[in-house]
Amino acid sequence: MIELEGVPELIDPVMVAAFEGWNDAGDAASTAVMHLEREWKGEVFAALDAEDYYDFQVNRPTVFMDGGVRKITWPTTRLSVVRVGGDKPRDLVLVRGIEPSMRWRSFCNELLGFAHELGVELVVILGALLGDTPHTRPVPISGTTSDPDLARRMDLEETKYEGPTGIVGVLQEACTHAGVPAVSLWAAVPHYVSQPPNPKATLALLNRLEDLIDVRIPLGELAEDARAWQVGVDQLAAEDSEVAEYVQTLEEARDTAELPEASGEAIAREFERYLRRRDPNDPNEKTRPPRPPKAGGGDDDDSSED
Repeated sequence: MIELEGVPELIDPVMVAAFEGWNDAGDAASTAVMHLEREWKGEVFAALDAEDYYDFQVNRPTVFMDGGVRKITWPTTRLSVVRVGGDKPRDLVLVRGIEPSMRWRSFCNELLGFAHELGVELVVILGALLGDTPHTRPVPISGTTSDPDLARRMDLEETKYEGPTGIVGVLQEACTHAGVPAVSLWAAVPHYVSQPPNPKATLALLNRLEDLIDVRIPLGELAEDARAWQVGVDQLAAEDSEVAEYVQTLEEARDTAELPEASGEAIAREFERYLRRRDPNDPNEKTRPPRPPKAGGGDDDDSSED
C-alpha cells in the first residue's frame, strides 16, 4: 500500500520520467529530469526498494563520506514533486532512476500506483537513442503514444515500433493498459559522438516538453552549454577529414529528407513555438502571436496549429 503523507494535494499533475541506461543515449533524458529537479528544487518524497529491482553486480552501490560518517547510496528510482508557478500553476511528479535489472512489470505497477494516488493526468517518458543524425542540425525529437485519440489531440505519432524495447516502452504500454494517458519523447543523438553529456539533446527534449505540457521551463545555462558542445564537436570533426566528410554526408541526407517539410506552414508553427517559449513575461502570452506570411506571399486565415 502506498502512503503519501508528506505530499500535498497536487494541481493538474503530470508525471515526467527518465531512466539511465539503454534508453538514455548521451544521458540526455536523465539529465533533462535532473535539470527540472535542480531548477525547481524538487523534494524527494519516495524511493523504490532497490533490492526489488536492481542487480547490484550490474549497478553497484557507491560509498561516500558524510561528515566523517561512511554511508552507502543504493541504485534506485526516486520520485520528487515540483510546483510550476504562473497564472496557471501545476505540479510535476519527477521520476528519475536507473533502468531496472528485473521485475519490470512490478516496477511499472509500483510507479502507476503512485500516479493513481497522486491523481496524475498524463505520463511523459523521456528517452534518447543513437541515430544517423548530424550534430550540426537541430536535434530530432519524436513524440509517440499508443493512444490514437491522444496522438490526434497532441500532434503525436502513433507508435508502430516493433523490436527490442527498454523500460520506456514497457512503462508506456503499462500506462496504456491501466488507462493512463502516456507519451514518449525521444531525442536522436549522433552515434559518432554518443558519450555524455549531450546538452544539445537535453535542451531539445526540454523545449519539446514545454510545448507538450504548456509550462515555462527555466533553461539556465543549457543553451550556452549546447552551443559550447557543438563548437567542441565541430573542432574534433575538423581534425579528422574522414569524420568531417561523414558529417557532411549526414547533413546532405538530413537536408534532403526535410526539404518537403520546409513549407510556410511548418516555419510558421516553429516561429509560434519560439515566441511562446521566449516571451514568459508577456502579459498577453495567452494570445497567439501573429502568424508570419506563408512562403509565396499569400495570406492565410486559417491559424490553427493543431
